[in-house]
Amino acid sequence: MPLSVPSRVRALAGLTFSLILLLGAGCALHPDGTPEPVDVIELTIDGAQRAIREQRISCEQLTARYIRRIETYDQPSGLNAIVYLNPNALERARQLDRQFHSSGHMQRLFCAPVILKDNFDTADMPTEAGSVAMRGAMAPDDAFMVKRLRAAQAIVIAKSNMAEWAFSPYQTISSTHGETRNAYDLSRVPAGSSGGTASAIAANFGIIGMGTDTGNSIRGPASHLDLVGLRATIGATSRDGIVPLLLNRDVGGPLMRTVRDTAIVFSVIAGVDPADPATAAAAGRVADDYTRYLRPDGLVGARLGVLRTLVNTSDADPEVVAAMDRAIKELEAAGAVIVDPFGIPDFGRLRSATGFCSRFRYDLKHYLAGRGASAPIHSLDEVAARKLYLPGSEEAMQWAMNQDGPPQAQQPPCVDVQGDPRRKEFLDGVLAAMDQAAIDAIIYPTWTNPPRKLGDLDSPHGNNSPVIAPHTGQPAITVPMGFTASGLPLGLQLLARPFEEGKLLQYAYAYEQATQHRKPPARFGPLPN
Repeated sequence: MPLSVPSRVRALAGLTFSLILLLGAGCALHPDGTPEPVDVIELTIDGAQRAIREQRISCEQLTARYIRRIETYDQPSGLNAIVYLNPNALERARQLDRQFHSSGHMQRLFCAPVILKDNFDTADMPTEAGSVAMRGAMAPDDAFMVKRLRAAQAIVIAKSNMAEWAFSPYQTISSTHGETRNAYDLSRVPAGSSGGTASAIAANFGIIGMGTDTGNSIRGPASHLDLVGLRATIGATSRDGIVPLLLNRDVGGPLMRTVRDTAIVFSVIAGVDPADPATAAAAGRVADDYTRYLRPDGLVGARLGVLRTLVNTSDADPEVVAAMDRAIKELEAAGAVIVDPFGIPDFGRLRSATGFCSRFRYDLKHYLAGRGASAPIHSLDEVAARKLYLPGSEEAMQWAMNQDGPPQAQQPPCVDVQGDPRRKEFLDGVLAAMDQAAIDAIIYPTWTNPPRKLGDLDSPHGNNSPVIAPHTGQPAITVPMGFTASGLPLGLQLLARPFEEGKLLQYAYAYEQATQHRKPPARFGPLPN
């Protein structure tokens, strides 16, 4: 029998009474008695910390305000971005207040509220990966990236909805909590599979958003929600403690409202993790502080190649093509040298030869083994046998169940870039073309079509994110490039050489500062009094 989507489960114990006490103190007073409220709409990491230093708000009050935004807007509006609130969030905020008052010191992410996609392991909240088969399942500890965020004094306040097992790049529907909508238009999709994080951050439910990207799922939702989304080089960040989809293409990373906040968070999460052998490649190749790349004139002299084959497609929406052409002019005005068109020899063959080979069944089995006795299931076979998935996931489940055994035994092997001759040839071809044209980064629209209507799986989508980066292992970033006439967000994507995240952040920051395309969704404004 097909599953009916169960009602949403919330972890709210202990929060309501604390909120009642705190919200009366919505803003602290200056020594002269003048109140100065703190507006959390579009608040940045720096802005939040400055307000706390100036005693205009405490960490506890700030955390409470974000929780109240979630309570007020998420379910009442039908956005459905949040699946769990952290019952420990306010106590953690109080601890940080005490530490700051005694030491006067803040770590990099002090009191920044985090929204985690529900495939990041957390020891204090369930991690379900959007699957009813994992309902209520608790991980034994935090994912590596979550540990780093907490060590930098960020506060994990909530888990966000995601597409079941991260299967869909087009929509965000879980078998545990239903469908997430687009914060700019509730009749539209937020893309997938990190749509819950994207809509939550766009609606100002937190400051830091964390998603995962196997082919699209950071950059695609970022484009649909007017955000910055960074997919790092494979190996720059750890995958430990993240429920896998395809481990040889999975990347976790930030979905943020600003490039500066993206750079701050990436500085914290990037680096070597002994539990993830792929990160050995990061040794000596990631920076301690990516904000040093951020300059308003960062585009001056940068050579950007327009990959026209991903712009003027046969089904591209004219508004998106026009927006891309405007973005090119904006980049030129900011000092960039545009190479248009830029081509990659034999691109059609290279991109079609790689494919998304299936290793989910194998990767999930090994992930679940790491959960030990706490795992509610032990293999994808149990999910398939009991039909514990949405009807819309049937095709993906069949694809996943077709492969078993070690990925390296597949022909050709379903492994990393260096071990897969097809992926290695693709990377070499892209880099050779960039070198030949002296290109610093390649540019194209993240989607060549605006966000689809809910339930629409047939009209053109124009998803460009899976075409290069997942297969070659290169880093790519999406940054807002404006809106359609009807107010739907559009994103510009930049792709660079491996471990050149600094360049991507530099160019994206300069473009962001020159254009200021980011605008919050009107539906989720200041809280009512």
